[in-house]
Amino acid sequence: MAFDSNDMMYVTLSNGVKMPQLGYGVYQVGAEECERCVTDALEVGYRHIDTAQSYFNEEQVGAAIAASGVDRDDVFLTTKVWLEHYGEGATRASVEDSLRKLQTEYIDLVLLHQPFGDAFGAWRDLVRLYEEGKVRAIGISNFYVDRMVEFCEFNEVKPMVNQMERHPLNQNTELMEWEKKYGVVPEAWAPFGEGRGDLFENEVLAQIGAAHGKSTAQVMLRWNLQRGVVVIPKSVHRERMEQNLDVFDFSLSDEEMAQIALLDTETSSFFSHADPKMIQWFAQIVEERKTNHDHRKDKKNW
Repeated sequence: MAFDSNDMMYVTLSNGVKMPQLGYGVYQVGAEECERCVTDALEVGYRHIDTAQSYFNEEQVGAAIAASGVDRDDVFLTTKVWLEHYGEGATRASVEDSLRKLQTEYIDLVLLHQPFGDAFGAWRDLVRLYEEGKVRAIGISNFYVDRMVEFCEFNEVKPMVNQMERHPLNQNTELMEWEKKYGVVPEAWAPFGEGRGDLFENEVLAQIGAAHGKSTAQVMLRWNLQRGVVVIPKSVHRERMEQNLDVFDFSLSDEEMAQIALLDTETSSFFSHADPKMIQWFAQIVEERKTNHDHRKDKKNW
């Protein structure tokens, strides 16, 4: 049965832009199959596509959208600026490069991908791009509650979205309370936690799913949707893309929502952005990419 776009749930950002609450993410989708996957996603009914500069598949996303026959204005497109492009001037240049790769005159949402480096300088560039209409909305990603509050308090234009790890084992409830105070829409990367902690086999989720004739994955998506969280599940399989869209014909009861709330470990299933060693790792990645870029540039000039 084809997905009925009328069933889609939307959130309204602080500037009035409407954003489909369920989208398709292309993290870890290789360039060799990304165009096919985005084409499948658009064909089964997705109208919200999430990519990033660091995924190295923006060109394939752009090609799929351009060839899909779907009106560009009907697709909500997100990308994210990577750390090596942070700073006034550099961020603008990187977004303009993303516009070319995505074959579009505007991007619906641009996020700062990580909370490190010259995030404030990068934000000033995003604000200018937003004011010029090249970007319809701007936001942040992986900003924990302290960094998000800082960013909201010390910037005149506040982030409209914060994309974070959010799944039953790491629910980020305190962060969501502060996001609500500042009018920041919560978005979830890894809404299934990539299956870590045996989430797909979780007994509580399985029992709730059985009561509704749904899978644990569908229960996880519905749970986040009912919390007001935007979700961007990823799959390279068309059948699972369809299943992930099939979450608008049931609702979780208050009791079921409370049962899932008890699963929260308040711990990342991946790593902490507050870990000094992880911050060093991010910095190392930036330096390695800069070195590789300079090496390619020197070789070309030679």
